Amino acid sequence: MITEKIKNAPRMAMGCWAIGGPFWKGDAAVGYSGTNDVDSKQAIEASWEAGVRVFDTSAVYGAGHSETLLGEVLGNRDDAIIISKFGHGFDEKTKQMTGAEFDPEYIRDTVKQSLKRLKRDQIDIMLLHLNALEIEHAEIVFDTLETLRASGQIASFGWSTDFPQRLDAVAGRAGFSAVQHAMNVFFDAPSLSQIAQKHDIVQLIRSPLAMGVLTGKFASGYSIKSDDVRYSTGIGDGYFTGGQASVEYAKQLEAIRDLISVGGRSLAQGALCWLLAKVPNILPLPGAKNAKQASENAASLEFGPLPDDIMQQIETVLNRPAEGPARER
Repeated sequence: MITEKIKNAPRMAMGCWAIGGPFWKGDAAVGYSGTNDVDSKQAIEASWEAGVRVFDTSAVYGAGHSETLLGEVLGNRDDAIIISKFGHGFDEKTKQMTGAEFDPEYIRDTVKQSLKRLKRDQIDIMLLHLNALEIEHAEIVFDTLETLRASGQIASFGWSTDFPQRLDAVAGRAGFSAVQHAMNVFFDAPSLSQIAQKHDIVQLIRSPLAMGVLTGKFASGYSIKSDDVRYSTGIGDGYFTGGQASVEYAKQLEAIRDLISVGGRSLAQGALCWLLAKVPNILPLPGAKNAKQASENAASLEFGPLPDDIMQQIETVLNRPAEGPARER
């Protein structure tokens, strides 16, 4: 059930994980470094001015700070489409994650708090943020979300998950409008895409730029600092190790550089245009720390999807591994 509001929106969003700034899981960074509120607010405004209307955040990003910034800039603008997520508890003062939470009382309270931070009367899509939650627990979560939809606090709901079978079990519910999952030039996600199309729900694509590797700016050996999520082991699909971009992914990018930058696109724009060419229900969620990045991402819409012949050539050149068993990405 893709809502008409998001169906009619431009097919590019702004992902708001990075602008939330630092937060932690024990000693491990789970936020992005190098952000400041002035640049972050300018990135939101630049996205808006470029025509972006969909903004994806989560209660846990920056321990509430990402939602707060969106609320300060966008507030209750009628045509803004706000996606948020819940499921990871956190302490706003220490910026520490405190563990998974998904009982009905918590869900009702976290939606209330998100609405307050976002300065909105309603959240357009509220996503379960626990990627691998067992289906028997997820069913209860979505029962609760259905009551919040009936009360008007949320317009629809969905799941941020990389598990196709679990998605299939719940996506037929009334009010279920979206799945958020990993996908980019390096990793296709045909099984999830098939389930999403079966249920006519939107695919909200996280890691569309492979956490920045597909921008090309890390190829020179630039090192990520330890207070950044990309420094942590096991984040994403191995895009970074110890703060360094994967050598293998850098080689893959170089092999397709001329193809994805066709027509004057930057590497980032080409990677986003690759997603736009896949299926019509895809909505990429590239992050941006400043206005320049935000404007560049949004300008991908002016180029449009990569041509069919370029898409075919990419598949012959790229050494992409098989999809493999479902797992968190």
